[in-house]
Amino acid sequence: MTTTINDAKCKLCRAAGVKLMLKGEKCTSPKCTLVTRNYPPGMHGQKRSNKKLSQYGTQLHEKQRAKQMYGMRERQFSNLFEKAKKKGDAGENLLRLLETRFDNVIFRLGFAISRPQARQMVNHGMFTINDSLVDIASYQVQPGDVIKIKKNKLQKKLFTNINDKMKKATVPGWLNYDLKEDLAKVLHLPGKDDLEKSINSQIIVEFYSK
Repeated sequence: MTTTINDAKCKLCRAAGVKLMLKGEKCTSPKCTLVTRNYPPGMHGQKRSNKKLSQYGTQLHEKQRAKQMYGMRERQFSNLFEKAKKKGDAGENLLRLLETRFDNVIFRLGFAISRPQARQMVNHGMFTINDSLVDIASYQVQPGDVIKIKKNKLQKKLFTNINDKMKKATVPGWLNYDLKEDLAKVLHLPGKDDLEKSINSQIIVEFYSK
């Protein structure tokens, strides 16, 4: 079925007002719905795009945007924040925890063209960590973890010419893919400069601090 501008994932981007990278290659093309219709969805979307949000509305919007970008449910996201605020900078910790989710790591490595696809690949048991099957998208990777494609999954169309695809991928410095060994490794936790820059984590901290 042909994807239309009414696709649910595209509506999320329009509501957020920023590309959430939920549709893979379409998000970086001129066909991106946020390019053609850069205003909230709905009959009165264009009028609402000029409406100024309250302080609470701004905080809620930022939290929703981050949650949707990483494909998380409300309880998952709030539980992650509770973990993030235990020690140190809660906002920075939250972004680091989001980046080190297993599905996001698969996306960052270039195995998947979007986070939803990466999540599906993880849920279908296509990867191992330290030679053990991990099919939980929210699993938190740690420095030293070695990620491999399961041998019985290598014949899947998704992994055709995988090394050629990985050569083109822009992998962040805290991750590494070894073309010779066909494995990826978590070198260290993402530093401040590696975190998602389009999210204002301080606003999210303010939302949960009320």
